[in-house]
Amino acid sequence: MKDLEGAAFYISKSIGKAIGDYDMLSDGDKVAVAVSGGKDSLALLDILRRRQSFVPIKYDLLAVHVDLGYPRSSAGRMERYFKKLKVRYHIEKCDALKGIKRKEINCFWCSWNRRKTLFEVADRLGYRKVALGHHKDDIVETILLNLFFHGEISAMSPKQELFKGRIVLIRPLAYAEETLIRRFVREQRFPEIDCSCPNSDTSRRRTVARLISQVKRICPEVKTNIFRSIRRIKEEYLL
Repeated sequence: MKDLEGAAFYISKSIGKAIGDYDMLSDGDKVAVAVSGGKDSLALLDILRRRQSFVPIKYDLLAVHVDLGYPRSSAGRMERYFKKLKVRYHIEKCDALKGIKRKEINCFWCSWNRRKTLFEVADRLGYRKVALGHHKDDIVETILLNLFFHGEISAMSPKQELFKGRIVLIRPLAYAEETLIRRFVREQRFPEIDCSCPNSDTSRRRTVARLISQVKRICPEVKTNIFRSIRRIKEEYLL
């Protein structure tokens, strides 16, 4: 870990713990890393790449960027970044926007189409593990989103098998908070690419994030408490 300093060291440490706790990676794994261009996916790709030089297992990385066809396409900038980083990459272009009206586009639509395309690419290229850049804040927000808007108790799982194990989703940043990732991005001066979704500013997730931020003023441990709650359910008090 000689080349890991500052925020990089702490993110790598949290990734190592998450990988160990959830048995995310094994020797010889082929991992497709979903890279949207945002800070989280860029941080995940960079740290996983650095960890290849000192962790006891060997794994292959492929950076995958899905271009949904928005007017402000980020494909060119991502390709230049991947080449600069000297990582293997694949850019998949799809026509998901064909026949879609702007009012029909939302975060769920965008996420679903990106995920569907990502799975198809990983399966086609022989990458069973798919790494997503969701961090601790994302997981905490999802718990509240599902509770508030869907009336259910569920979360993003740090590791999840799909299609009878054909694809395994992993979220190595599950223990890393967004503030630490932002610090890492500033230190590394990453070329963060803004979300090109026309409706990104109206996301329910932003509303929940603001709520958590307000609660944190009186309860600094609120994120950790929500994160742990999904594993500390007291069945005797359930309806």
